[in-house]
Amino acid sequence: MRKLAVFNNATLDGYFTDVHGDMSWAHADDAEWTAFVAENASGGGVLLLGRITYELMASYWPTPAALATAPAVAEGMNEMQEVVFSRTLDKASWQNTTLVKGDVVAAVRKLKNEAGPGMTILGSGSIVAQLAQAGLIDEYQIVVHPVVLGRGKTMFDGIKKRLSLRLTKTRVFGNGNVVLWYEPKV
Repeated sequence: MRKLAVFNNATLDGYFTDVHGDMSWAHADDAEWTAFVAENASGGGVLLLGRITYELMASYWPTPAALATAPAVAEGMNEMQEVVFSRTLDKASWQNTTLVKGDVVAAVRKLKNEAGPGMTILGSGSIVAQLAQAGLIDEYQIVVHPVVLGRGKTMFDGIKKRLSLRLTKTRVFGNGNVVLWYEPKV
């Protein structure tokens, strides 16, 4: 069975975007952090994305600006397979992208049972909440940034039952970011 992870940024007060969907606060120009992000992007696998996250990524990573600013990350992002879940998109033009219009939970359950590389959800809060509630997420990798927004959107909006998680690993960066790895308690 394939593993499904979430890799998301969050503020100290628990938001992954501000009230307008902006997450520019999550970008840090720091050599240690940049190397970590590049290493993650080069790890292969499959990205699972909602429409909003997909449109943001597809509008940036294939561009000359992305290749100039973060070549290792851009190369990894452009080589990975992406699956975008959307009821409103008619097509997905970013290379290596499959568009899924049906039931997210059923589609991911099927993907997890197929042979292949691990899968990672980036952004896509509504998808995170649906898949967490269905018990399909194997690992949560949450980057806590030393920023407080006061208001915003949580990636777990809509969760109806408590998710009990177990901390498995941490990593602290010089820029103040802390990555927390969690697994569901069984």
